[in-house]
Amino acid sequence: MTANGIASDYAIDILNVSKTYKGRVRALQDVAMRVERGEVFGLLGPNGAGKSTLVKILMTVIRASKVHGTMLGSKVGSKAALSRVGYLPEHHRFPEYLTGAQVLDYYASLAGVPRKLRQKRIGMLLDLVDMTDWAKTRVKGYSKGMRQRIGIAQSLMNNPYLVLLDEPTDGVDPQGRREIRKILQRLKAQGTTVFLNSHLLSELEMVCDRVSILVQGRVSMQGTIDELTHDQRRYEIHLIVPQSMSESTNRVAESIPASLERLPDEPNALEDTRMHELTGGRPTHTGRLVSGEEVEVREGRVSIKTQDAERIQSTVDQLRQNGIIITAIKPVRPSLEDLFMAAITDTSTGEKLHAGAERGKKRKPAKAPPPEAPAEEAQEQASDENQAEEAEAVTNG
Repeated sequence: MTANGIASDYAIDILNVSKTYKGRVRALQDVAMRVERGEVFGLLGPNGAGKSTLVKILMTVIRASKVHGTMLGSKVGSKAALSRVGYLPEHHRFPEYLTGAQVLDYYASLAGVPRKLRQKRIGMLLDLVDMTDWAKTRVKGYSKGMRQRIGIAQSLMNNPYLVLLDEPTDGVDPQGRREIRKILQRLKAQGTTVFLNSHLLSELEMVCDRVSILVQGRVSMQGTIDELTHDQRRYEIHLIVPQSMSESTNRVAESIPASLERLPDEPNALEDTRMHELTGGRPTHTGRLVSGEEVEVREGRVSIKTQDAERIQSTVDQLRQNGIIITAIKPVRPSLEDLFMAAITDTSTGEKLHAGAERGKKRKPAKAPPPEAPAEEAQEQASDENQAEEAEAVTNG
């Protein structure tokens, strides 16, 4: 089905998803997203970006102001789709008097899983999340990590085609996170689509096929890590300039077959200082090689923007010929953390964007309604003004 409700091959295919809370707090603004079947898809963003709000809309925990699209080939919110979806909320709380096995049985029963199938899947899933030895222990005796594991098992009891996990590694120690990553990889191998909402960037980078970065209720960027970093890959040549040579960066710049310009000592106020920190300090010279690649000279290194190792060979040869010692040559690409920091930085000022949803400006009341207001638009506006869900959905976003 496509986002307008006709046939689609995507597990999730949504368009124009918006949510405005009371007080004109815009939690989501025209979000469009596609999740391939069988992939692990990561949703990330700062606190208050709208991540949990989007997940709750997909699960009909809250109602969108506007949403078009499909989930597992059916309209978002349909019972047909939800019956084939597993869900682990961010702040789940299971009855503490139940044992782990009873939790799985109870929630599977609510999902309509037959008794015989429940008993079979309970043992299998407890083994999957390494909780077999704790099956008869009450939840009140579980650690946070153990509760997360039981939560993941619970989300799989209905043998879902799609599972939505909201912060599944929250409060879990490094060993537990590693085990959860293995679980996600096994789910992918079985053909299950995993939609993962997390703020642990390193975790997402290790397990996700594609990611989407949500900032202030909007999709800032979406794709594979390779796609999102394609134009930012470079080779870094790490070097040492002998002490006998003065003005080390000047000497390096003179050794490179390029047209270089020396930058002023004081950085421009609008420069992205965060990116300079990530790439090893502010460059002293910038320009282009004679072959066209962008090049930057920093203290102790030269960066050449290319993915082709052959393109840097003449530079390496020239540096060596001029007595400069090469200590390492490394292909480099921005990490998911680098992409995240770029997404939440205002490119015009270099300042970090404020966290949380945007608050719309209060509009002056109109003297009279427009004569030809579409019925759908009027219905959406009424929905915005009448809904007053808990503020936690916005702040935890």
